[in-house]
Amino acid sequence: MNPTNRTVVVTGIGATTPLGGDSASTWEAMLAGRSGVKPLEGERFADLPVRIAARAAVDPEDVLPRPLTRKLDRSAQLALIAAREAWADAGYTAKAGEDPAIAPERLGTVIASGIGGVTTLLDQYDVLKDKGVRRVSPHTVPMLMPNSPSANVGLEVGAQAGVHTPVSACASGAEAIGYAVEMIRTGRADVVVAGGTEAAIHPLPIVAFANMMAMSKNNDEPEKASRPYDKGRDGFVLGEGAGVVILESAEHAAARGARVYCEVLGQGLSADSHHIAQPEPTGRGIAAALQNLLDSTDLKPSEVVHLNAHATSTPQGDAAEIKALRKVLGDDLDHVAVSATKSMTGHLLGGAGGIETVATVLALYHRMAPPTINIDELDEDIDADIVREARPLPEGPIAAINNSFGFGGHNVVLALRSV
Repeated sequence: MNPTNRTVVVTGIGATTPLGGDSASTWEAMLAGRSGVKPLEGERFADLPVRIAARAAVDPEDVLPRPLTRKLDRSAQLALIAAREAWADAGYTAKAGEDPAIAPERLGTVIASGIGGVTTLLDQYDVLKDKGVRRVSPHTVPMLMPNSPSANVGLEVGAQAGVHTPVSACASGAEAIGYAVEMIRTGRADVVVAGGTEAAIHPLPIVAFANMMAMSKNNDEPEKASRPYDKGRDGFVLGEGAGVVILESAEHAAARGARVYCEVLGQGLSADSHHIAQPEPTGRGIAAALQNLLDSTDLKPSEVVHLNAHATSTPQGDAAEIKALRKVLGDDLDHVAVSATKSMTGHLLGGAGGIETVATVLALYHRMAPPTINIDELDEDIDADIVREARPLPEGPIAAINNSFGFGGHNVVLALRSV
C-alpha cells in the first residue's frame, strides 16, 4: 500500500492498574481520587529504605491460567490482560483472520516496557544460586526479553504487520503509541494494539531508585507519598500495571461501524541531551517536544483544555514540565486543566504512558478531568491550573495532551482530540 496520511482514532481501551483490574474500575477510582499506594509486605522488603509501592489491584495470576503465567513475566501478564480488554472493547471477537474485520497482515502491536522482565531475571538468578542449574526455568529468556509483552500480545491477536518494542525509560509507553500512529498513517497497518506495561516491584530496583534519591521515603503514610506539585514532595512511588489502546485508521473503523473514543492527532519528540537521569531544569527539551507536536499537527494551543502531566512528584521534574508548558502555550496554559494521575497510581515507568493515555482518552470521552491528590501546599513555582477535584471539561471540539519523559532525556508528547 502506498504511504498515506490517514486519520487515526481510538476504538478500544484496556488497563490493569493499582486502582483497578480494568479500565472502568481504574477510571472510577481516578475520578474519586483514590490512592493505590500501599505498604510492601514480606521479609524481602522489611529492611529497605522504601517500603511502599503501588501494586496492581488485581493480581494477574488470579486472572490468567497458571500454565500461562508460568511462561510469562509479570510485565507480559499485565500487558496481555490489558490488551484482551482493549481488543474486546474495540469490538473484535477473535484473532486477526478468524475475525473477518481485520486481516493478520494489516494488524500490528507496539507494547513497550522500560525495564522488561527484570523480576524474572533477578528471581531466576536466585534460583540458580540457591537450587542449581537444573532448576532454572527453560522459559527464562523469552520471559525476560523486553519485547516479550509485545510479542505475546502479537501472538494473542495474530499480528503480522509488525510487532515492536520501543524502549525509552519512562517515556516508553507513550513512544509506543506514537510509533503505532505512524504505522497506520504510513499505510503499514490498519489496526495497532499499542501501550505500555511494567512490573518491577522488587527489592533491587527499589533500592537502586532509592539510592538515587528519586523515590519517596514516606513509609508511614503510603497513600500520601505520591504528591506531585506539593511543596513537600520528595520523589516518586513505584507502581505496576499496563495500559493499552486499539488504534485504527478512521476509514477502517467506519467500515466496520466501530465506536470511536477520540482522534489521535500525533506526537512530538525531542531529547534533552542534558543528563542520564536528571531533568533539564529549564524544560528546554520538553518545550521542544511540545513545539514539535504543534508544528507537525493542526493542533492549536487554544484547543487544548486538558493535560495529563508526567509529574512524577520529583522536585525538579515537576517544575521543569510546567515551565515548558508555559513557554510554548503562553497564556493558553491558563485554560488547561492539568491532572497528575501518578498521585494515585504511582509511577509505572514504561507503563505510565500507556495508562495515562487511557486516562486521557477517557477524560475526553467523558469530558471529565481527574484530580491530582495529596497537594497540601501548592509549590509556588507551579504556574498552572492544577485539578484538585474531578471537574467537567468544556463542550464542543476539545483537545488534550499526554506528556511522558524518561531517564536519558527522552521526551514524548501525545495529542488527542474529541470526536
